[in-house]
Order: sequence, then structure tokens, then C-alpha cells
Amino acid sequence: MKPVAIFRHLPIEGPGYFATFLDNNHIPWRLIKVDAGESLPKDVREFSGLVFMGGPMSVNDDLPWIDSSLALIRRAVDIDLPVLGHCLGGQLMSKALGGTISANPVKEMGWGEVTVPDSAIAKAWFGDLTHFESFHWHGETYSLPQGATCILSSPYCENQAFAMNMHLGMQCHVEMTERMVRDWCSVAAEELLALLDSDQPAVQSINEIEKNLPQRVENLNKVAETLYLKWIGYLK
Repeated sequence: MKPVAIFRHLPIEGPGYFATFLDNNHIPWRLIKVDAGESLPKDVREFSGLVFMGGPMSVNDDLPWIDSSLALIRRAVDIDLPVLGHCLGGQLMSKALGGTISANPVKEMGWGEVTVPDSAIAKAWFGDLTHFESFHWHGETYSLPQGATCILSSPYCENQAFAMNMHLGMQCHVEMTERMVRDWCSVAAEELLALLDSDQPAVQSINEIEKNLPQRVENLNKVAETLYLKWIGYLK
């Protein structure tokens, strides 16, 4: 099998549990370090699927790799090559396919419940799961591109995930590991304090975020596995 391409936009926002999942399922993958200036591939047919990770930047920023990333996503969708996006990655997918990226009403940073709608497409991805606690770390959101279906929502962000055939774009982070959660909290400690001082309703303190962390991450990994298992079924 050709490798899965994983695009990283910040060193601490790597593939996390997704890489563990691929290794456990004997699926080869290649990490493309966009943050280190690594060139994006010119031909998506080198890969069995494309995966875009998160990052602190906006899809609307004038960065040299964004247009190339959007073009790769459009090409992959055109030839039915599966695409998977996490947070910034989901926003890249939305914009590439005609959606818009804008400020979310509030920032979501920490753990929060998400709900799976009662629809056939949502059930195809989540099975009998109706809700779960996910991890959030974003200030922007996306609109649904034409042909996409919302399959996950939260009280503070309507579009937490969308599916379009074999393609899956997510706003929330299901790829988290304990190390990633702790690293993000460490880097964003001052921002978290400032947001808490301004009474942001969907922002948690570091103590809240790290409470019962091993069990929370384990539960989230199980949800991620359900989604990833379905997605790899489309790999070419």
C-alpha cells in the first residue's frame, strides 16, 4: 500500500494517536513537516490518503503553503482519494471545497461534550454513539462545503465534523495523547489565564483540562479508532 501523507503545521500538533493507530494497523505513513519548510508533494497519487493536522494559524492567513494545500485537497477529492482533517485540517478541507472560515462565537479550549445527530451518515461514522467528551482548541470555525453533512456539534460550535463520501473534516481534536494535552497547556498557559479572566464560557483552566487525563484520553482514543477504522477502509 502507498503511504498515507500526514501534513504537520506545528511541531507540537503532530499526528498523535492517529500515528499510533496507523502503526497498529500496519499502514505506512509519511510525515510532511510543513512547519519546517518541507515542500508539499506535487502529485497526490503518491499516497493512499491525505491527512491534515492542526495549527495556530488561520486558513485565511497569507502563508505560502495554504494555496498548495487547498489544491492538493481538491485534487484528492476529484480522484476519490480519502482526505482527513483535524481542526485546521478540517478548515483547510472546508475552504478547498467552497466553504468559508470565520471566527467562532467563542473560543473552545479544553474538554467539552459533542453530540452526534440522528442521521444515517452520522451513524455510518459513529455507529450507535450519540455523544462523547472531545478535546477542543480553536477560535475559528468553518461552514459546510456543498455536498457535506454535519455529523457532530457542540453547544459552542455547530460544525464540529463533516463527512462527504469518504472524506472527513473535524473541528475538534480526537487525535490527542496525554503528552499533547500537557504540551499545549504549557505553551498556552498565559492565553488560558487571560481567557478565563474574560469569562470565556468554553475555556477551561489547566487543572480542569488535566483532571483525570489518562482516562479521558483513553476514552477519546476509542472514539478516534471508530472514525479512523472507517476512514482507512477507503484507502487506495
